[in-house]
Amino acid sequence: MTTMMETQAPQPEQANSTSPQDILSFSDGDNGNLPKLPPAKETESQWQKISSQIVDFFNKLPDYLGSILNNNKQGLITLLLILSALVTVKVAIALLDAVNDIPLLQPIFELIGLFYSIWFTARYLLKYETRQELSQKFSSFKQKSLG
Repeated sequence: MTTMMETQAPQPEQANSTSPQDILSFSDGDNGNLPKLPPAKETESQWQKISSQIVDFFNKLPDYLGSILNNNKQGLITLLLILSALVTVKVAIALLDAVNDIPLLQPIFELIGLFYSIWFTARYLLKYETRQELSQKFSSFKQKSLG
């Protein structure tokens, strides 16, 4: 029974005790394992480093873009020509749709196109001599255009 009484004896609380020795041992002890915060001046220098890197990037950006343009000049010109041709076709189609919506204008243009096709066929395609003449005109135009 004595063992039972010994186990029921009140034990001193050590969890909530803050003695001056604990404080001193914390402040005077080996603190090498504790993480340390950097000084406030280093965070400012980090921001300065980041801002200087950003400024350097924007200062060098024109040089980067210039080198990209110089290295890929032919491809960019081709791409721009293709895009401009697509825009031109879209504008032409929109213009023709707008003209076709005007009453009586569409049938008049269709008659003009039909009469021009008949004239062109009669003038250049029916006889051998006129076909040769058309071929010569086309060749001279091609030579003037391409050089």
